[in-house]
Order: sequence, then C-alpha cells, then structure tokens
Amino acid sequence: MPAAGAASGPDTKAREERRRHARRNARRDTRALIVDDSPTVVFALKKILQSAGFITLEAGDAETGIALARAELPDLVFLDIVLPGANGFSALRALRKDPATAHIPVIMISGNEQATELFFGSRIGADDFMKKPFSRFEVFARIERLLDANMMPRRIPAQADAAEPG
Repeated sequence: MPAAGAASGPDTKAREERRRHARRNARRDTRALIVDDSPTVVFALKKILQSAGFITLEAGDAETGIALARAELPDLVFLDIVLPGANGFSALRALRKDPATAHIPVIMISGNEQATELFFGSRIGADDFMKKPFSRFEVFARIERLLDANMMPRRIPAQADAAEPG
C-alpha cells in the first residue's frame, strides 16, 4: 500500500513493470561521479551506487566536478543543476565541448522546479533527468536506460531527445 502522499501514475506503473523483470545492473566497478553541493544527496547517491558495486567520486561544485571528470573519466555523471558558482548547465556544456568527456553519459538532478522546466526546455545534451527527492528505484531505472550490451552506461542517441515533449 502506498504511503500517504506517495505519488501515483507513471512511477507506480514503472515500479509494477519493474517487479516483473529482473533489474539489469551496470558492471561492478562502474565509476560514477556525483556533482552536488548537498552532502545529504551525495551521501544518499553514494550509498545507493556503492551497494550495487559502483566506485563513486564526489564533487561539491561544477568546477571541481569538471576537473574530476577530466582527470578520472568516470563512466557516468550525476550532475545537479543548481550549484554554487557555475551551474550544472554550464558544467554540462563544458563536459560536452571537451573531446575527453563528451562521450560520458550525464544524468541531471534537481529539486528546483524552475531548473526542471529549464532542463526540459533546453535539452542541452544531458542523457536523462532525475527530480529530487529520488528513490533507489529511480536511480537504478535511470542507469538501466543507459546500459549497453556490455552493461556499461552509454550516451543515448540524439533521436531519443526528439521524442521528448518540448
């Protein structure tokens, strides 16, 4: 039975569908970079990801996140939109412009409603979006969408963006 105030709709349907199919997990030791200024969000994502065998890297601002992505070349990036200094959109643009990091899939995250709307309006090269607060189920569902045949996260082809309502 859903908790009081629990959302219904697409997420509930997705959960029911998910229960019927075994979850496809990324390979152990997949490296994920978490860029968020909230220690609570970083801790939660780190715990969720490490429980599935991910290696995590963390940054509290866009500049540090970009530098870490360039130095460590993670397999996946979780990037908050609202950050101190440069925002997540600027960080994403920098990652996409750099040939060394352009191939890395990025999941944008935000609890800010205006940032969410801007994300869907701009479609600036992120591979997916998660709204805060998020569940363990949602984290793994977003990752699963990005997995290739070798169970590694990969960028979503451009035609997937065209299917999104604007």
